[in-house]
Amino acid sequence: MPPAQSRLAELHRLGQSPWFDYISRELVARGGLRRMIDRDGLGGVTSNPSIFEKAIGGGTGYDAQILELAREGLGAAEIFDRLAVEDVRAACDVLAPVYLGSGGEDGFVSIAVSPAYAYDTETTIAEAQRLFAAVDRPNVMIKIPGTREGVPAILETLRQSLNIDVTLLFSMTQYEAVADAYLEALEYRLQHDLTIRATSSVASFFVSRVDTLVDRLLDERIAAAADVAERRRLEALKGTAAVANAKVVYERFRSYLSGRDWQLIAASGAKVQRILWASTGTKDPAYSDVQYVDELIGEHTVNTLPEVTWKAFNHHGTLARTVDRHLDDAHRTLRELGQLGIDMERVGAQLQVEGVALFAQAFDQAVAIVEQKRGELLAGEGG
Repeated sequence: MPPAQSRLAELHRLGQSPWFDYISRELVARGGLRRMIDRDGLGGVTSNPSIFEKAIGGGTGYDAQILELAREGLGAAEIFDRLAVEDVRAACDVLAPVYLGSGGEDGFVSIAVSPAYAYDTETTIAEAQRLFAAVDRPNVMIKIPGTREGVPAILETLRQSLNIDVTLLFSMTQYEAVADAYLEALEYRLQHDLTIRATSSVASFFVSRVDTLVDRLLDERIAAAADVAERRRLEALKGTAAVANAKVVYERFRSYLSGRDWQLIAASGAKVQRILWASTGTKDPAYSDVQYVDELIGEHTVNTLPEVTWKAFNHHGTLARTVDRHLDDAHRTLRELGQLGIDMERVGAQLQVEGVALFAQAFDQAVAIVEQKRGELLAGEGG
């Protein structure tokens, strides 16, 4: 068991697994990941194009392999794919004892299907299958955005018993589509006499970006407010939307678990599709740096933390079950926002589109960094 003095390790006692929202070759090779497992109860790792962009561009750790693959004649996109697959496979190996020790409940490492295919169902399915085979580890999770076109790909890949991390969820209807797909996939496997014990999935629900957008909408209304009392009322709503949105989605998640459909499937050995809180680094310095961890602790949840939030929570995070506290306040907050014309479904739809675009941009930038290094390394060799 991890040492009791680590606050992050203590989260397991409250039903939450801390995952790390970063991966790099150096972190794995130098034992950093291993130490986080031993000390902090690390339960998994999430990666995305932005994370690989930072890791590859942040030093020379990848240069030798980039040169080797460039010599083989591979292009920048192919080299990037190889680097990402190798990093994820190595992290899966480090986390294998967590996976085995938890009976396959935890210990996952995610790798994303290219965001270029977020609106292409068939290519997403093919890429998910390719990445799952390429990493070739039972504890890899394939990350697929929960777009309208992504949901049928999620359903199909879960039917095939791939582990799926459904990403870029921001609204209730987006979450419900994914939760329904998970149930449907497990029912399909049971009907076809296929095991469901190895199928794992998380629904990654994004938090801080919700406050960023809603606060901006509130600022517009504050600027237009006629009196001081109205401005104060609007100011009090700032920084409350994201947690309220997440708590209400968790409430919906609990209703799935108490439903008859889930109860029947669970009796056959199904794993819970946990809620994973993503984007939990605080963007606004006016808010607590652990706000999106402290407020969302509870059973069957994961929180994937960037490094600064990881350290902050270990230093001064609050250890208590909070995710289903103050639910009436959460519903009231969302009602008040609705009365102001801030509709959380519209907010969620906008954020999902923006999220896909941001990941696509990061993917292109990561490939561009590889292309630049590839050219420089080959030129240096020729010199």
